[in-house]
Amino acid sequence: MLEIGKYHRMRIDRETEPGLFLSNEAGDDVLLPNKYVPTEYKIWDELDVYVYLDHEERPVATTLKPYIELNSFGYLRCTTVSKIGAFLDWGLEKELFVPFAQQARPMKEGSWYIVYMYLDQKTNRLAATSKTIKYLSNDQIDVKKFDKVDLLISHITDRGANAIVNSKYRGLIYKEDIFEDIRTGDQLEGWVKKIRPDGKIDIVLQEEGYKSIEPNAQYIYEELAANDGFLPLHDKSDPEDIQSQLGLSKKSFKKAIGTLYRDRKILIKEDGIYSIA
Repeated sequence: MLEIGKYHRMRIDRETEPGLFLSNEAGDDVLLPNKYVPTEYKIWDELDVYVYLDHEERPVATTLKPYIELNSFGYLRCTTVSKIGAFLDWGLEKELFVPFAQQARPMKEGSWYIVYMYLDQKTNRLAATSKTIKYLSNDQIDVKKFDKVDLLISHITDRGANAIVNSKYRGLIYKEDIFEDIRTGDQLEGWVKKIRPDGKIDIVLQEEGYKSIEPNAQYIYEELAANDGFLPLHDKSDPEDIQSQLGLSKKSFKKAIGTLYRDRKILIKEDGIYSIA
């Protein structure tokens, strides 16, 4: 089946005046216009092409690589705002349409937006939306701690960098774990640091380092990050309080905060421990 908005591997079927017609095993065919025809080719050669709709709403193939694919996210620049909606540069001649109803806030020419590309079932046309939250869900997560993941940075807040994880989930890189300049729209590799009971995913950008930290120290450091950098516990706290809040014995707790203190990750004060940003 020839899917709009997807890459396909197709064979050269025949030559025509406007270009090459490509076909697949299902018997579908599509035109590859002359401007995308390789310099050298033979009939039955195979090509990897992207299929979309041209200005006349006909399926057409291209060897260009768009910045976004069907059912995925991207960071695109708005080039035009018209009476019917906005248009985005996605690397192909025909720009990507965003209806007004699919704009989280009114788009402006020259501005960049995180968007999701979908196929409009009524018109069979590719379109984009900046209302991306509905396409992300952390209800069923198929990644686990230490897994490598693909990230698209969606926005930066005081807590850190929010990211789209594997084009499926929402994740957060806490500011304490950011050691490089990252911005909205950056596409990065990361690693799962923790999956919380409520389904939130904590991400780090460095694989080495956080695995090797003493496990309880890492756990406490994560709890600090989740509680705005403070826990009302210290080395003189009652064992029952430590057990109740963290599920650790006082001996394990003291060893862990000792590790964090030596690594200059926390301050220990009379009212509790503070993470060092």
